[in-house]
Amino acid sequence: MNKLSLLDVAFFVAESAASPKHVGGLMICKRPARSRSAFVADLYQELLTFTDVEAPFNRVIHFSLTGMPTWQDVAAVDLEQHVFYHRLRRGKNGRHDLYGLVAELHQPMLDRCRPLWELHVIDGLSDRRFALYVKMHHASADGVTMVRWAAESLASSASDLELRPMWSVARCAAVRKEKRLKEKMTQSLLGDLAGAGKRFLGIGRLGAMLLLESVKLTKNAISLPFVADGNTPLTGQVTAGRQFATASVTMARVKAICARTRSTLNHVALTCLDGALHRYLADEGVDLQKPITIQMPVNLRKDGEHGTGNKIGIIQVELSPPTDDPYVRLRNIGFSLRNVRTMIDCVAPDAIEAYTLITGVVGQLAEMLGLSDRLPPTGNTLVSNIPGPREYLYIKGARMDELHPISTLPAGNLLNITLFSYAGQLFFGLIATDELPNLERLSGYVAEAFSELEQSVLDAHQAAH
Repeated sequence: MNKLSLLDVAFFVAESAASPKHVGGLMICKRPARSRSAFVADLYQELLTFTDVEAPFNRVIHFSLTGMPTWQDVAAVDLEQHVFYHRLRRGKNGRHDLYGLVAELHQPMLDRCRPLWELHVIDGLSDRRFALYVKMHHASADGVTMVRWAAESLASSASDLELRPMWSVARCAAVRKEKRLKEKMTQSLLGDLAGAGKRFLGIGRLGAMLLLESVKLTKNAISLPFVADGNTPLTGQVTAGRQFATASVTMARVKAICARTRSTLNHVALTCLDGALHRYLADEGVDLQKPITIQMPVNLRKDGEHGTGNKIGIIQVELSPPTDDPYVRLRNIGFSLRNVRTMIDCVAPDAIEAYTLITGVVGQLAEMLGLSDRLPPTGNTLVSNIPGPREYLYIKGARMDELHPISTLPAGNLLNITLFSYAGQLFFGLIATDELPNLERLSGYVAEAFSELEQSVLDAHQAAH
């Protein structure tokens, strides 16, 4: 048995039919040249033959009245309850139709009586393409972990035709190693006291930073939760029904801006999102006079640390005050992110996890009581960044051209945006409730905001020389 962390448990407690807590990924692939028309159907049938299911894909959640919930292995996994085949009809097989199907598949909760994952093989896309959509409960893995598992299951060359489904890749050795380290620490009284001391010291330091900012003794040293403008279409009571959209730019264009402005990928991506969101809100009749505040997950795992479950914190980041100049917006966001980096570096990971739980509980209580439409949101939206493989990956010789992470919606947020870099592209994945108007228009504004930033940086560079 493996106990769940408090953060893992929180994803179960927060879950409802209107707001399920699983994460997913959409992989769009192209069939190999000269492959049979039945290539995808054959792939599906072959996947069903991998009946030896490894952890954590063979585990169910067990709740107890006497202790923390635990993961328990099941005797057998019926793959036909986890792996599904769909075929889009000709004329209804474009990108818009695919996104509609994926949004529909992403809505329902996973059945807790079975291991909490599904894989959907989607055949019949235009231009000899097919898709794989996988979803897994957030208590089982965070986005970074899921990407690592996906990369482990795919091949690095088209000539490698061996099939390695995610559920058949043995991870027991790494999981056991991490478990032994945790048990060793738990058995050490000194270790417990040291860990508790660091945790309380970190929480105290973080609390002091928030207090100083709230009484205006510091300026933008840290972003405060529950101060974002709640009068926008981006926030409110999360309801059932999902829609999905994407945008993308080449990494070469992103790196060119980074080099000219001494910025990072996060600076550039958030600048584009900030510009797109302001334009979108203006279209919806919202004249926002204060900066947009996002919630941003940060990976708290140490280098080389693997394992299941979640090791993340979620902090608030204030973007740029409203401006029509993309270059000014980039500089403002760079300042905010430097403050965030300083905060993370001076506060213990356990303190950030505790802060995440506290703010999450407050937001979740508001949602459970149906008050998210009336109370200030934790942030206007959540934006995460997951680094992916730099080279193309393959499955049975089929190249994966695109990979779009699809996240869950936090309490009070009707939109979640995930950035993902893969094979020379930066993808923006937008998942939202059906209540959010014009999601496709917002995704189009992301690409336009990037072009505007590109031109603004070029103008500033030419003016300087």
